[in-house]
Amino acid sequence: MDKLAIFSGNAHLELANNICKSLKIKLSGVLVSKFSEGEIRVKIEDNVRGKDVFIIQPTCSPPNDNLMELLIMIDALKRASSQRITAVIPYFGYARQDRKDQPRVPITAKLVANLLTTAGANRILTMDLHAGQIQGFFDIPMDHLFAIGVLGEHLAKLKLSDVVIVSPDVGGIKMARAYAKRLGAGLAIIDKRRLSPEKAEAMHILGEVTDKNAIIVDDLVATGGSLMEAVVTLKKANAKTVRAAITHGVLSGNAMENVDRCKELEEIFITDSIPLPDHKKHPRIKVITVADLLAEAIKRIHKEESVSCLFD
Repeated sequence: MDKLAIFSGNAHLELANNICKSLKIKLSGVLVSKFSEGEIRVKIEDNVRGKDVFIIQPTCSPPNDNLMELLIMIDALKRASSQRITAVIPYFGYARQDRKDQPRVPITAKLVANLLTTAGANRILTMDLHAGQIQGFFDIPMDHLFAIGVLGEHLAKLKLSDVVIVSPDVGGIKMARAYAKRLGAGLAIIDKRRLSPEKAEAMHILGEVTDKNAIIVDDLVATGGSLMEAVVTLKKANAKTVRAAITHGVLSGNAMENVDRCKELEEIFITDSIPLPDHKKHPRIKVITVADLLAEAIKRIHKEESVSCLFD
């Protein structure tokens, strides 16, 4: 592990420190600040010549600052003669812009993939992409982890009976099926019609939820509008309790108001792929760490071992 070096931008220092704690190594030194006019300044403070370097940097809010920090750090480490640079992006921003769903719009996820590759990244490590096909946007190796192992283990500890896993839309069926299989639970799908990019109207439920303990699973929660609509729909269908397990707690816009207002939602479990600031903390929001999962993946990549056992 002498050739291993872990760096972090300003996006999520707590997660980076927890990963280093799990790996029993020290977080490498880097200065990431801004010049007076707002340009990002980076200076690598440790010798990285010939080292296997990992940068922990989710491209969460503010996405543009965090993405630019990551790109500039990659460039600085490449010019400092690092042997290999792996960008560890637990939350991959711009992932929702993965296709042309209307005329004259960009495919920004592909643009970000190109930027990371051009900057000098040799490998990408990410988790629960919004769309799995984004892996195909990269011409460099990508390891795509899933939070189901961490979240599923926590849900199992609740020891709930009559559980049904609910996908909030048709696109999430594959994830919901994986959770249902792991927990030995039933499966239901909420058929919804999207009215706008930020608002969706729930239609009806496919599957049996009456007198069941429902758990909604999804890759991310932004404003929470769709999630709360799903909760209300499930309660109207006589679900006993409703919980949610979401990998990325973006919680943007009026999300906290929606969470506070929706008393029918017992708990919402999110991972620490994105930092949860104090003003977003809530008694019903529980944070489950993925630091050990990412640390194990980093260790296996560094030692040139298989990472596939972590994909479950």
